[in-house]
Amino acid sequence: YDVKDVPHGQVRMQWYYSKVTNLWRRAYVYVPPDYDDNPEQRYPVFILRHGGGEDETSWVEQGRANFIMDNLIAEGKARPMIVVMDWGDAPIPNQPIHIPDTPPHQEIGEVTINELIPMVDATFRTIPDREHRAMAGSSMGSVQTLYFGLSNLDTFSSFGIFSRRPMSAKEFKNFDGVFADADAFNQKVKLFWWGAGTAEEGIYYATKKNLAELDEIGIKTVFVEFPGTSHEWQTWRKSEN
Repeated sequence: YDVKDVPHGQVRMQWYYSKVTNLWRRAYVYVPPDYDDNPEQRYPVFILRHGGGEDETSWVEQGRANFIMDNLIAEGKARPMIVVMDWGDAPIPNQPIHIPDTPPHQEIGEVTINELIPMVDATFRTIPDREHRAMAGSSMGSVQTLYFGLSNLDTFSSFGIFSRRPMSAKEFKNFDGVFADADAFNQKVKLFWWGAGTAEEGIYYATKKNLAELDEIGIKTVFVEFPGTSHEWQTWRKSEN
């Protein structure tokens, strides 16, 4: 995540109006180094969500996502892509506090699927299909990725789950429908990637338990552990890598 002597992309500030919340929203959008030099080129899209208590600036200011992408692209380890970092909340007046073991508030899902993605596809040169669209997130963002990503497999084909809080048996059952046909799931989902730091023992061991349960029913996943890191940016920067 260091700044290196490689071609650098740009992080652009994109405002859009949300009819779901009746508010203006701001997304940070990373475009790769060759974006302006190749006007005919279209790019895959990566929706990257932040954790609780953070906002759309977090993956740039703390996560250094733009430098990670610059370096990976320069090393030939990542395909040039557009990375979209939006605010992970969609406040509605008098909205109740989110309760664990229940899905996140549906408004942020509606904003993501019905407003953010169409805006990005209309504004930037994307490849606007599920095969070229992924979603990932850290902590709270990983919860949103699971709920909104897995319920929209016509929109996304790959997922990244970074430091997912422990999922209870009750909550795990919320995904029984999408996991019911393992062969169909594995054929549709290109990558179902999970990461956790070993120092965060609660999430680390809970993740291994959840993935063992998925393995038992035939769902293919990839798990990467990060020795000595916890619920922190050192884990999440490495996860983006």
